[in-house]
Amino acid sequence: YNFQVIFEVAFNSAKGGYVALDDISFSPVYCSNQTGTPFNPAKAGCNFEEDMCNFYQDHKDGPGWSRVKVKRNVYRAGDHTTGFGYYLLANTKFTSQPGYIGRLYGPTLPGNLQFCLRFYYALYGFFKMSGTLAVYIFEENHVVQEKIWSVLDSPKGVWTQAEISFKKPMPCKVVFVSWCKSFWDCGLVALDDVSLSLGSCQAADLLLPNPGECTFEKDECVFTQKKRGRGSWHRRRGPTPTSYTGPKGDHTTGVGYYMYIEASNMVYGQRAYLVSRSLRGTSGKQCLTFFYHMYGAGTGLLSVYLKKEGDDEEIPLWRRTGEQSISWLRGLIEYESDRNYQIIFEAIRGVSLRSDTAIDDILFQAGPCLEVEEIQFSSGYPDSLNEIEY
Repeated sequence: YNFQVIFEVAFNSAKGGYVALDDISFSPVYCSNQTGTPFNPAKAGCNFEEDMCNFYQDHKDGPGWSRVKVKRNVYRAGDHTTGFGYYLLANTKFTSQPGYIGRLYGPTLPGNLQFCLRFYYALYGFFKMSGTLAVYIFEENHVVQEKIWSVLDSPKGVWTQAEISFKKPMPCKVVFVSWCKSFWDCGLVALDDVSLSLGSCQAADLLLPNPGECTFEKDECVFTQKKRGRGSWHRRRGPTPTSYTGPKGDHTTGVGYYMYIEASNMVYGQRAYLVSRSLRGTSGKQCLTFFYHMYGAGTGLLSVYLKKEGDDEEIPLWRRTGEQSISWLRGLIEYESDRNYQIIFEAIRGVSLRSDTAIDDILFQAGPCLEVEEIQFSSGYPDSLNEIEY
């Protein structure tokens, strides 16, 4: 049921006084008085950028999962975290054989707690996807494995989010199991951005989103358009109408919404603007993170501008031109503004209708960016870059 939290202050002196509040947040995590090993979400998950974290494989099963990185290119999809980082791949050229099973074990989790497991997976080359990837809970004390999730159907080649809530009375481990059932149905299974948190996934989904974050799942958030029409930004779910351009799905979940320009409705050089409402300026550096998708032989230009209150001109912050990748790529922008300001995303239609450009998962954060964005190429990758690094 709905409820409200009220902070009440009362003074027992006519002179009054001061009371300060700060850093109020709500989460599905519940308090626990357990005396055992505390749960640390940072050690329970992994994005596989640096290493395997606390995940491991049973060597009796063989090599199984490989940590790989796709060389930056247009044609082969990259990881979910940045579009050009590391992820895990099962059923590789080293392990693909009928009857193959790859097991990936997570760290030990304390018992008698409710957990929410989230991860992203992508499937390539399977005729039948059912059962190709499953998640089990392994209770070490009882040597029992219980299946809590398996793939039923999924869009091919799209990073798709899975959410699973579970609770076990005893300490346990999460196990990802990949199957290669037959020679004719042995595709690739990719895994990335595994996270575990306390509480149920359903409770977390009911929380209001971060005020500085926009995933476009419900609406356009703080963004508006200078002009609405056929040649403007559109909120969409699933692939774009034109083949060989645009994303197959969104970045947030793989089956959600994103914003894009439909090039077939525009003419060469036509511009579309997505403008934020007035945002409060502050001293010091700020970080803007977003994901963009620029795939198609005729892809045009995507730019990000800063417009300070009282200024007529816009300050260019970031720009990409031409075809970049079939993957969603992460953009990072560090900027400063001590006055109120607006952030503007500008997309320009390229030379052909294969020029759909999309953005998703915009995040505003106070303070400098913790990472520096790698230099991006414009277009024209050699075929030798269409490789996976093992």
